[in-house]
Amino acid sequence: MINTLHEVPKPPEKEGTTSTAPAVCEFCNGTGTRIEPGRGAAICDCRRTNSGTRPLDSARIPPRFRQCDFHNYYPKNDSQFFAHSFASRLVEQYPAVDSGLLFMGPVGVGKTHLAIAVLKELISKKGVSCLFYESGSLLKAIQDSYNPVSQNSEMRVLAPVFQAEVLVLDELGATVPTNWVRDTLYQIINTRYNNKKLTIFTTNYFDETRALTEAPEGSGPPRRSRSFASERIQELTTLEERIGTPLRSRLFEMCKKVLIEGDDYRKRLDQRRDE
Repeated sequence: MINTLHEVPKPPEKEGTTSTAPAVCEFCNGTGTRIEPGRGAAICDCRRTNSGTRPLDSARIPPRFRQCDFHNYYPKNDSQFFAHSFASRLVEQYPAVDSGLLFMGPVGVGKTHLAIAVLKELISKKGVSCLFYESGSLLKAIQDSYNPVSQNSEMRVLAPVFQAEVLVLDELGATVPTNWVRDTLYQIINTRYNNKKLTIFTTNYFDETRALTEAPEGSGPPRRSRSFASERIQELTTLEERIGTPLRSRLFEMCKKVLIEGDDYRKRLDQRRDE
């Protein structure tokens, strides 16, 4: 079991790259939390504003998703109804809960919506310290912050992730599964597990491969477009293959799997615009 910040794997070397990232606070590296020597993590002065959105800013909830609540999640089938129930029950029972949630399902069924609804309720009603990260963005932030001489910059990214009482890690498995990606995710999530921190995950990948939909008889083979090929790779890949066996095993103990089925709501919106 690994618990220390310094044991998160070093990102792979990059040659001939230049940073184009926008300017961020030099003290907190844009995380909203700075490290005070001898005292640990503290809210950075750049986040101490009078804005009514400050709690959501501190939780890193993206502006596009800040309207996500339980009352505007409209279940279309039993799986979505039960997912809504699991999420709302977690809020009601917190902190008397011993496992997080793993929302698993295809794109556009409301996994992120429900995960953010949980965070907003815990923040507003129970004052819980929460944090949202898209897994790819978290990994990129760790890579960008790494300093081969000093790991202080890396700690500015990792400290809030380790210390948040409730963390949502969105789009688990979306990043190309290199050894560094798998090892880093495992160290982060295992540290939260060891410290009994609640974590909620969303993923588009499943625990079993899903067969491709067969083309209707007489319609000929499906077109092998780039998007089709991408979808096929995802459908023929399991979550365990994306994140590695040790991490998938850990998630069985950390979370209750909540499978959500349904159509992509974005396609429904597009159809309405065409009507």
